Parts: sequence; structure tokens; C-alpha cells
Amino acid sequence: MKEYSAIRCAFDYVIGSKKCTPYPLLRFANGEEKLYSVSPLHGRSFVVGRHSDGRYIVSKGNGLCYSDYLFLNTPETQLDVWGLLLMKDALRDYYCCQDIQSLGIKTNQMECILELDYPIYIVQTDTTVKPVLLQYNVECPYRICDAPFMERSQIEVEVAKWQQYNRKGYSKSHEIAADILIGNLRTRHDHEVLHNAIHEQNYTWALELLDFELTRTPQHPYEKEDYERHAPSLYNREVIQTYVIINYIAGVLREDVDFATIDRMWQDYGFDISKMQPDLLK
Repeated sequence: MKEYSAIRCAFDYVIGSKKCTPYPLLRFANGEEKLYSVSPLHGRSFVVGRHSDGRYIVSKGNGLCYSDYLFLNTPETQLDVWGLLLMKDALRDYYCCQDIQSLGIKTNQMECILELDYPIYIVQTDTTVKPVLLQYNVECPYRICDAPFMERSQIEVEVAKWQQYNRKGYSKSHEIAADILIGNLRTRHDHEVLHNAIHEQNYTWALELLDFELTRTPQHPYEKEDYERHAPSLYNREVIQTYVIINYIAGVLREDVDFATIDRMWQDYGFDISKMQPDLLK
């Protein structure tokens, strides 16, 4: 992990348990506090501590882990600032995570949302916002995409833990992961949940599903009618995205994929992916 300096800010609790230790930190050179970036892919998320049971405490929205600049503005939307987390996104992430966790799917564990008393003036849009932090804990801070930045031994330790879920006797580790990931997808879709950001960056090596700021659940549907109406057309996309993750895991572990085996898994979970195939003219 790469160490960064940070400052501690005054803050207000927005939601969450006040029993958790808050980490109201912003990345700043020469600050007296410390943040830790797991990999350069994590952007605005940092490890800030550990619980007594070994779980890692992560904070999101503390600034960028790349560039000397804390935040960088781009013009997609009025408040689209790299390194910042918007309040509405933090709240959706927090609540939708709990919705999905209630279905028995392994996720991160939400702790709190903090609003820092450290106003940021966005000169390009003449807007002032206060940074918002989403704080949660995970069993493993490394995401599937982080494999290039991990020691092989770290990956092996995490993968060995998957055996506790291997109730069907799979011989290859990526097949154990596939069974879990496809099962997760079946559960979500059966409960009309669209994660809407399924890729290697949103599963940890402990197979914890993360990042729910784009998620739609029945308890928290999309606020825009057009988004809500379009959501059903995105479910099948998550099948392909999950397949990509399975292949990525197999590649990292240097295991050959038997597609017939994986396709049977999809069938066993009620996904007839043959129906997704277009007719071949030749």
C-alpha cells in the first residue's frame, strides 16, 4: 500500500453508527494523518484503519490518489469533480448496499457518511460544496482488478478462503468464484436489483460486492423516470459483465476455462444465455 499524508477536518455525521470511529480525512501534503492507497486504480478510496477483527476500514471521497492535485474538475456535469463524492451518491451507495446485503449477498459493511466542514470552491462552475465521505469496512481491501499490484501470496491467501463456499466440489478456483458470482446475480435479478456497475473493480478478492452509487433496488428506485423505465433493458448486460469477471479471475490464477462447465452453471441458475445469441446466417 502507498502512504499519503492527510489532514483531519471538523465534520457532521450524516448517517450511520456513532459507535464507529470516524475518519474525517482529506489527502494533503505534509498533513499529520495517514491514508493508504491499495492501488492506483482506487482513485478516491483509501484504507484508513483496521478493526480488532482484522477488517479494513475504507473511506471514499478523500481526494485523488494520483496527481499532486486533491481534486480535478471535468465538465460532464456541474459537480463532476474527480476526488469528490456527492452527497446523493453517498446516500444511494449506503442504502442500496444495505438493501443488497439483506438478500444474503456478501458486501462491504457500511459504517457512516460524514460531511466535512472544509468548503471546496469549484471556480469553473462558481459552486461551493463540502466534501462527503462514505466510510465502510471490508474483509479484503484488494479488488479483483488489483491483481497486477498484489503479491502472488496475497492472492493465494484470499483464494484459499473460497474453499469454504465450495459445496459443489469444483476443482478449479475460478469455478468456485463463478458459482458465487452467478448465484449473486440470480438473487439480485430475482429481487429486481440492478447493480449497474458490474466489473473487476467492484468485487474484492474476498468476493465482496462493492460500489452501489449507480444501483437500483425496489426500495430505492431511480429518481428519474427515464432511468427507471430503461433499467430492465440493462439486466442481461450484467450477465456478460459477470462472465468477464469470471474469465479475468481464471486468467489471474492461470486456470483454463471450460466454457461448457460455466455455461451449465448459468443454466443451473436459470440464465439461458443461448437465448442471448443472435441467429447466425451462415
